[in-house]
Amino acid sequence: MNDYLVNTVTHGFGAFEKATGVRNKDTLTASGTLNTGIFRAFLALRIALKIRTAAICYNHTVTLTLFVGKSMAPVAAAPSAAKNGANTNFKDKEKSGSVRSSNIVAAKAVADAVRTSLGPRGMDKMIQSGNGDVTITNDGATILNQMSVIHPTAKMLVELSKAQDIEAGDGTTTVVVIAGALLDAAQKLLVKGIHPTAISESFQRAAAQAEIILQNMATPIDLANDELLVKLATTSLNSKVVSQHSWLLAPMAVNAVKKVLDDSRPDNVDLKAIKIIKKMGDTVEESEMIEGALIDQKTMGRGGPTRVEKAKIALIQFQLSAPKTDMENQVIISDYAQMDRALKEERQYLLDLCKQIKKSGCNVLLIQKSILRDAVSELSLHFLAKMKIMVVKDIERDDIEFYSNILGCRPIASADHLVAESLGSADLVEEMSTGGDGKVIKVTDIQSSGPAVSILLRGSNKLVLEEADRSLHDALCVIRCLVKKRFLLPGGGAPEMEVACKLREKANERGGAEQYCWRAFADALELVPYTLAENAGLSPIHTVTELRSQHANGHSNYGVNVRKVRKG
Repeated sequence: MNDYLVNTVTHGFGAFEKATGVRNKDTLTASGTLNTGIFRAFLALRIALKIRTAAICYNHTVTLTLFVGKSMAPVAAAPSAAKNGANTNFKDKEKSGSVRSSNIVAAKAVADAVRTSLGPRGMDKMIQSGNGDVTITNDGATILNQMSVIHPTAKMLVELSKAQDIEAGDGTTTVVVIAGALLDAAQKLLVKGIHPTAISESFQRAAAQAEIILQNMATPIDLANDELLVKLATTSLNSKVVSQHSWLLAPMAVNAVKKVLDDSRPDNVDLKAIKIIKKMGDTVEESEMIEGALIDQKTMGRGGPTRVEKAKIALIQFQLSAPKTDMENQVIISDYAQMDRALKEERQYLLDLCKQIKKSGCNVLLIQKSILRDAVSELSLHFLAKMKIMVVKDIERDDIEFYSNILGCRPIASADHLVAESLGSADLVEEMSTGGDGKVIKVTDIQSSGPAVSILLRGSNKLVLEEADRSLHDALCVIRCLVKKRFLLPGGGAPEMEVACKLREKANERGGAEQYCWRAFADALELVPYTLAENAGLSPIHTVTELRSQHANGHSNYGVNVRKVRKG
């Protein structure tokens, strides 16, 4: 039972007592919640008398304090509440401001941490994790993902970078820098006394206008122009650690995306249809795109084949091992005769499964990874080796759809459904060494391959290999964005500078506080060319001033280019 103490004041108390039946400083007792009828009557009285209320809960005691009259002087809190340290008078008007300031400071700290890595002359970051692993990168999403962020607002910027990485692949640093600049601009507007709601609404309208400006300055592209697509992919690789290998990775990204283009969905690309397999050894120059499929496993051996021509490939999702009882049942063997009979039954069960696989015409068997028991037993491997069937086990569940598409075979969940029509066909399946103990299965000349492609990525060490993988992913995402949008924008901070200039012109058409907000929004966008110039060793103030002059004269494609400001 909870006690609910209601405090009232002399003015208007008669109406409250008549409506609720509650006397001054009376104590209500209810089971868990305040009586609904009394609470509604109290609200009606509050509206009628223009009473302002505050409710504070301490230790299951709800104190309702009423403020009446022009002075709005608060009534003293109930003794029981005062004893618990309750303060019903919300005087701390600065609390909301300090909370906003704390959020902005935390977000700006995250933005400043990655700002130095922006652009082709941005600095790489060396990050050491708790277990001692070292990562060297200047990819914004990777840097933020490795950071141990505690503040909720800072975490929002980390999630913003992740969302940008998923949607666009590139621009993960830029989006965080712009967000930090906008929050800094908002803080300055708050100091001037502009209400947070007015700032938020003005920024949203300015962002909508910025999108229109970007669409007007965009240039349409032709996807048949491979040379242009390669240049665009190279641009995304220029700021990476492996930028010296962009001559190889950029064409590889373009060819991979064009190969998986689906005619039924010409405006989108499913990057899951591009399988990247990383293998340490050799250099990045040895990376290659395979006109076929790569499987990051090795054959099970046991005397079985490691090279099969005219392959018939089956992809199964059931296990070739003895069936197990569930947790509620168990098999009890009391003598050797029963043990011999159980082993004989197990042997016969596995032999029948292997014969059924051989009967379908399969000579290459891919088995899905199982978490319950072994995907294939030693006895099954022995039988399959005798039947000259190549066995590859532990295919990840997430990869089943990819291999089904690229190999043209159907996943089979039961041996009874394994027929010749469910098999894929290829001229050659072979085990290929990648140096050391590393091996992969290479499938070439697939008869009915779907829209899928495999890339074998090489690197001399783990750091280079991981960074090459991230860089190739960014290049793939850039080409995917071009396929979806079919237009491009200049780089070097030119779009941000053009939007800033246009928004300043539009701000003159606005009135009141919104004009200040639009100008602040425009100033925030100029941080991108400012940072590009700063990271390149140029004078940022001189560079931004020159760019502002050029864009005011109609040169919308002018941006920062390392040493000088010129047309992008």
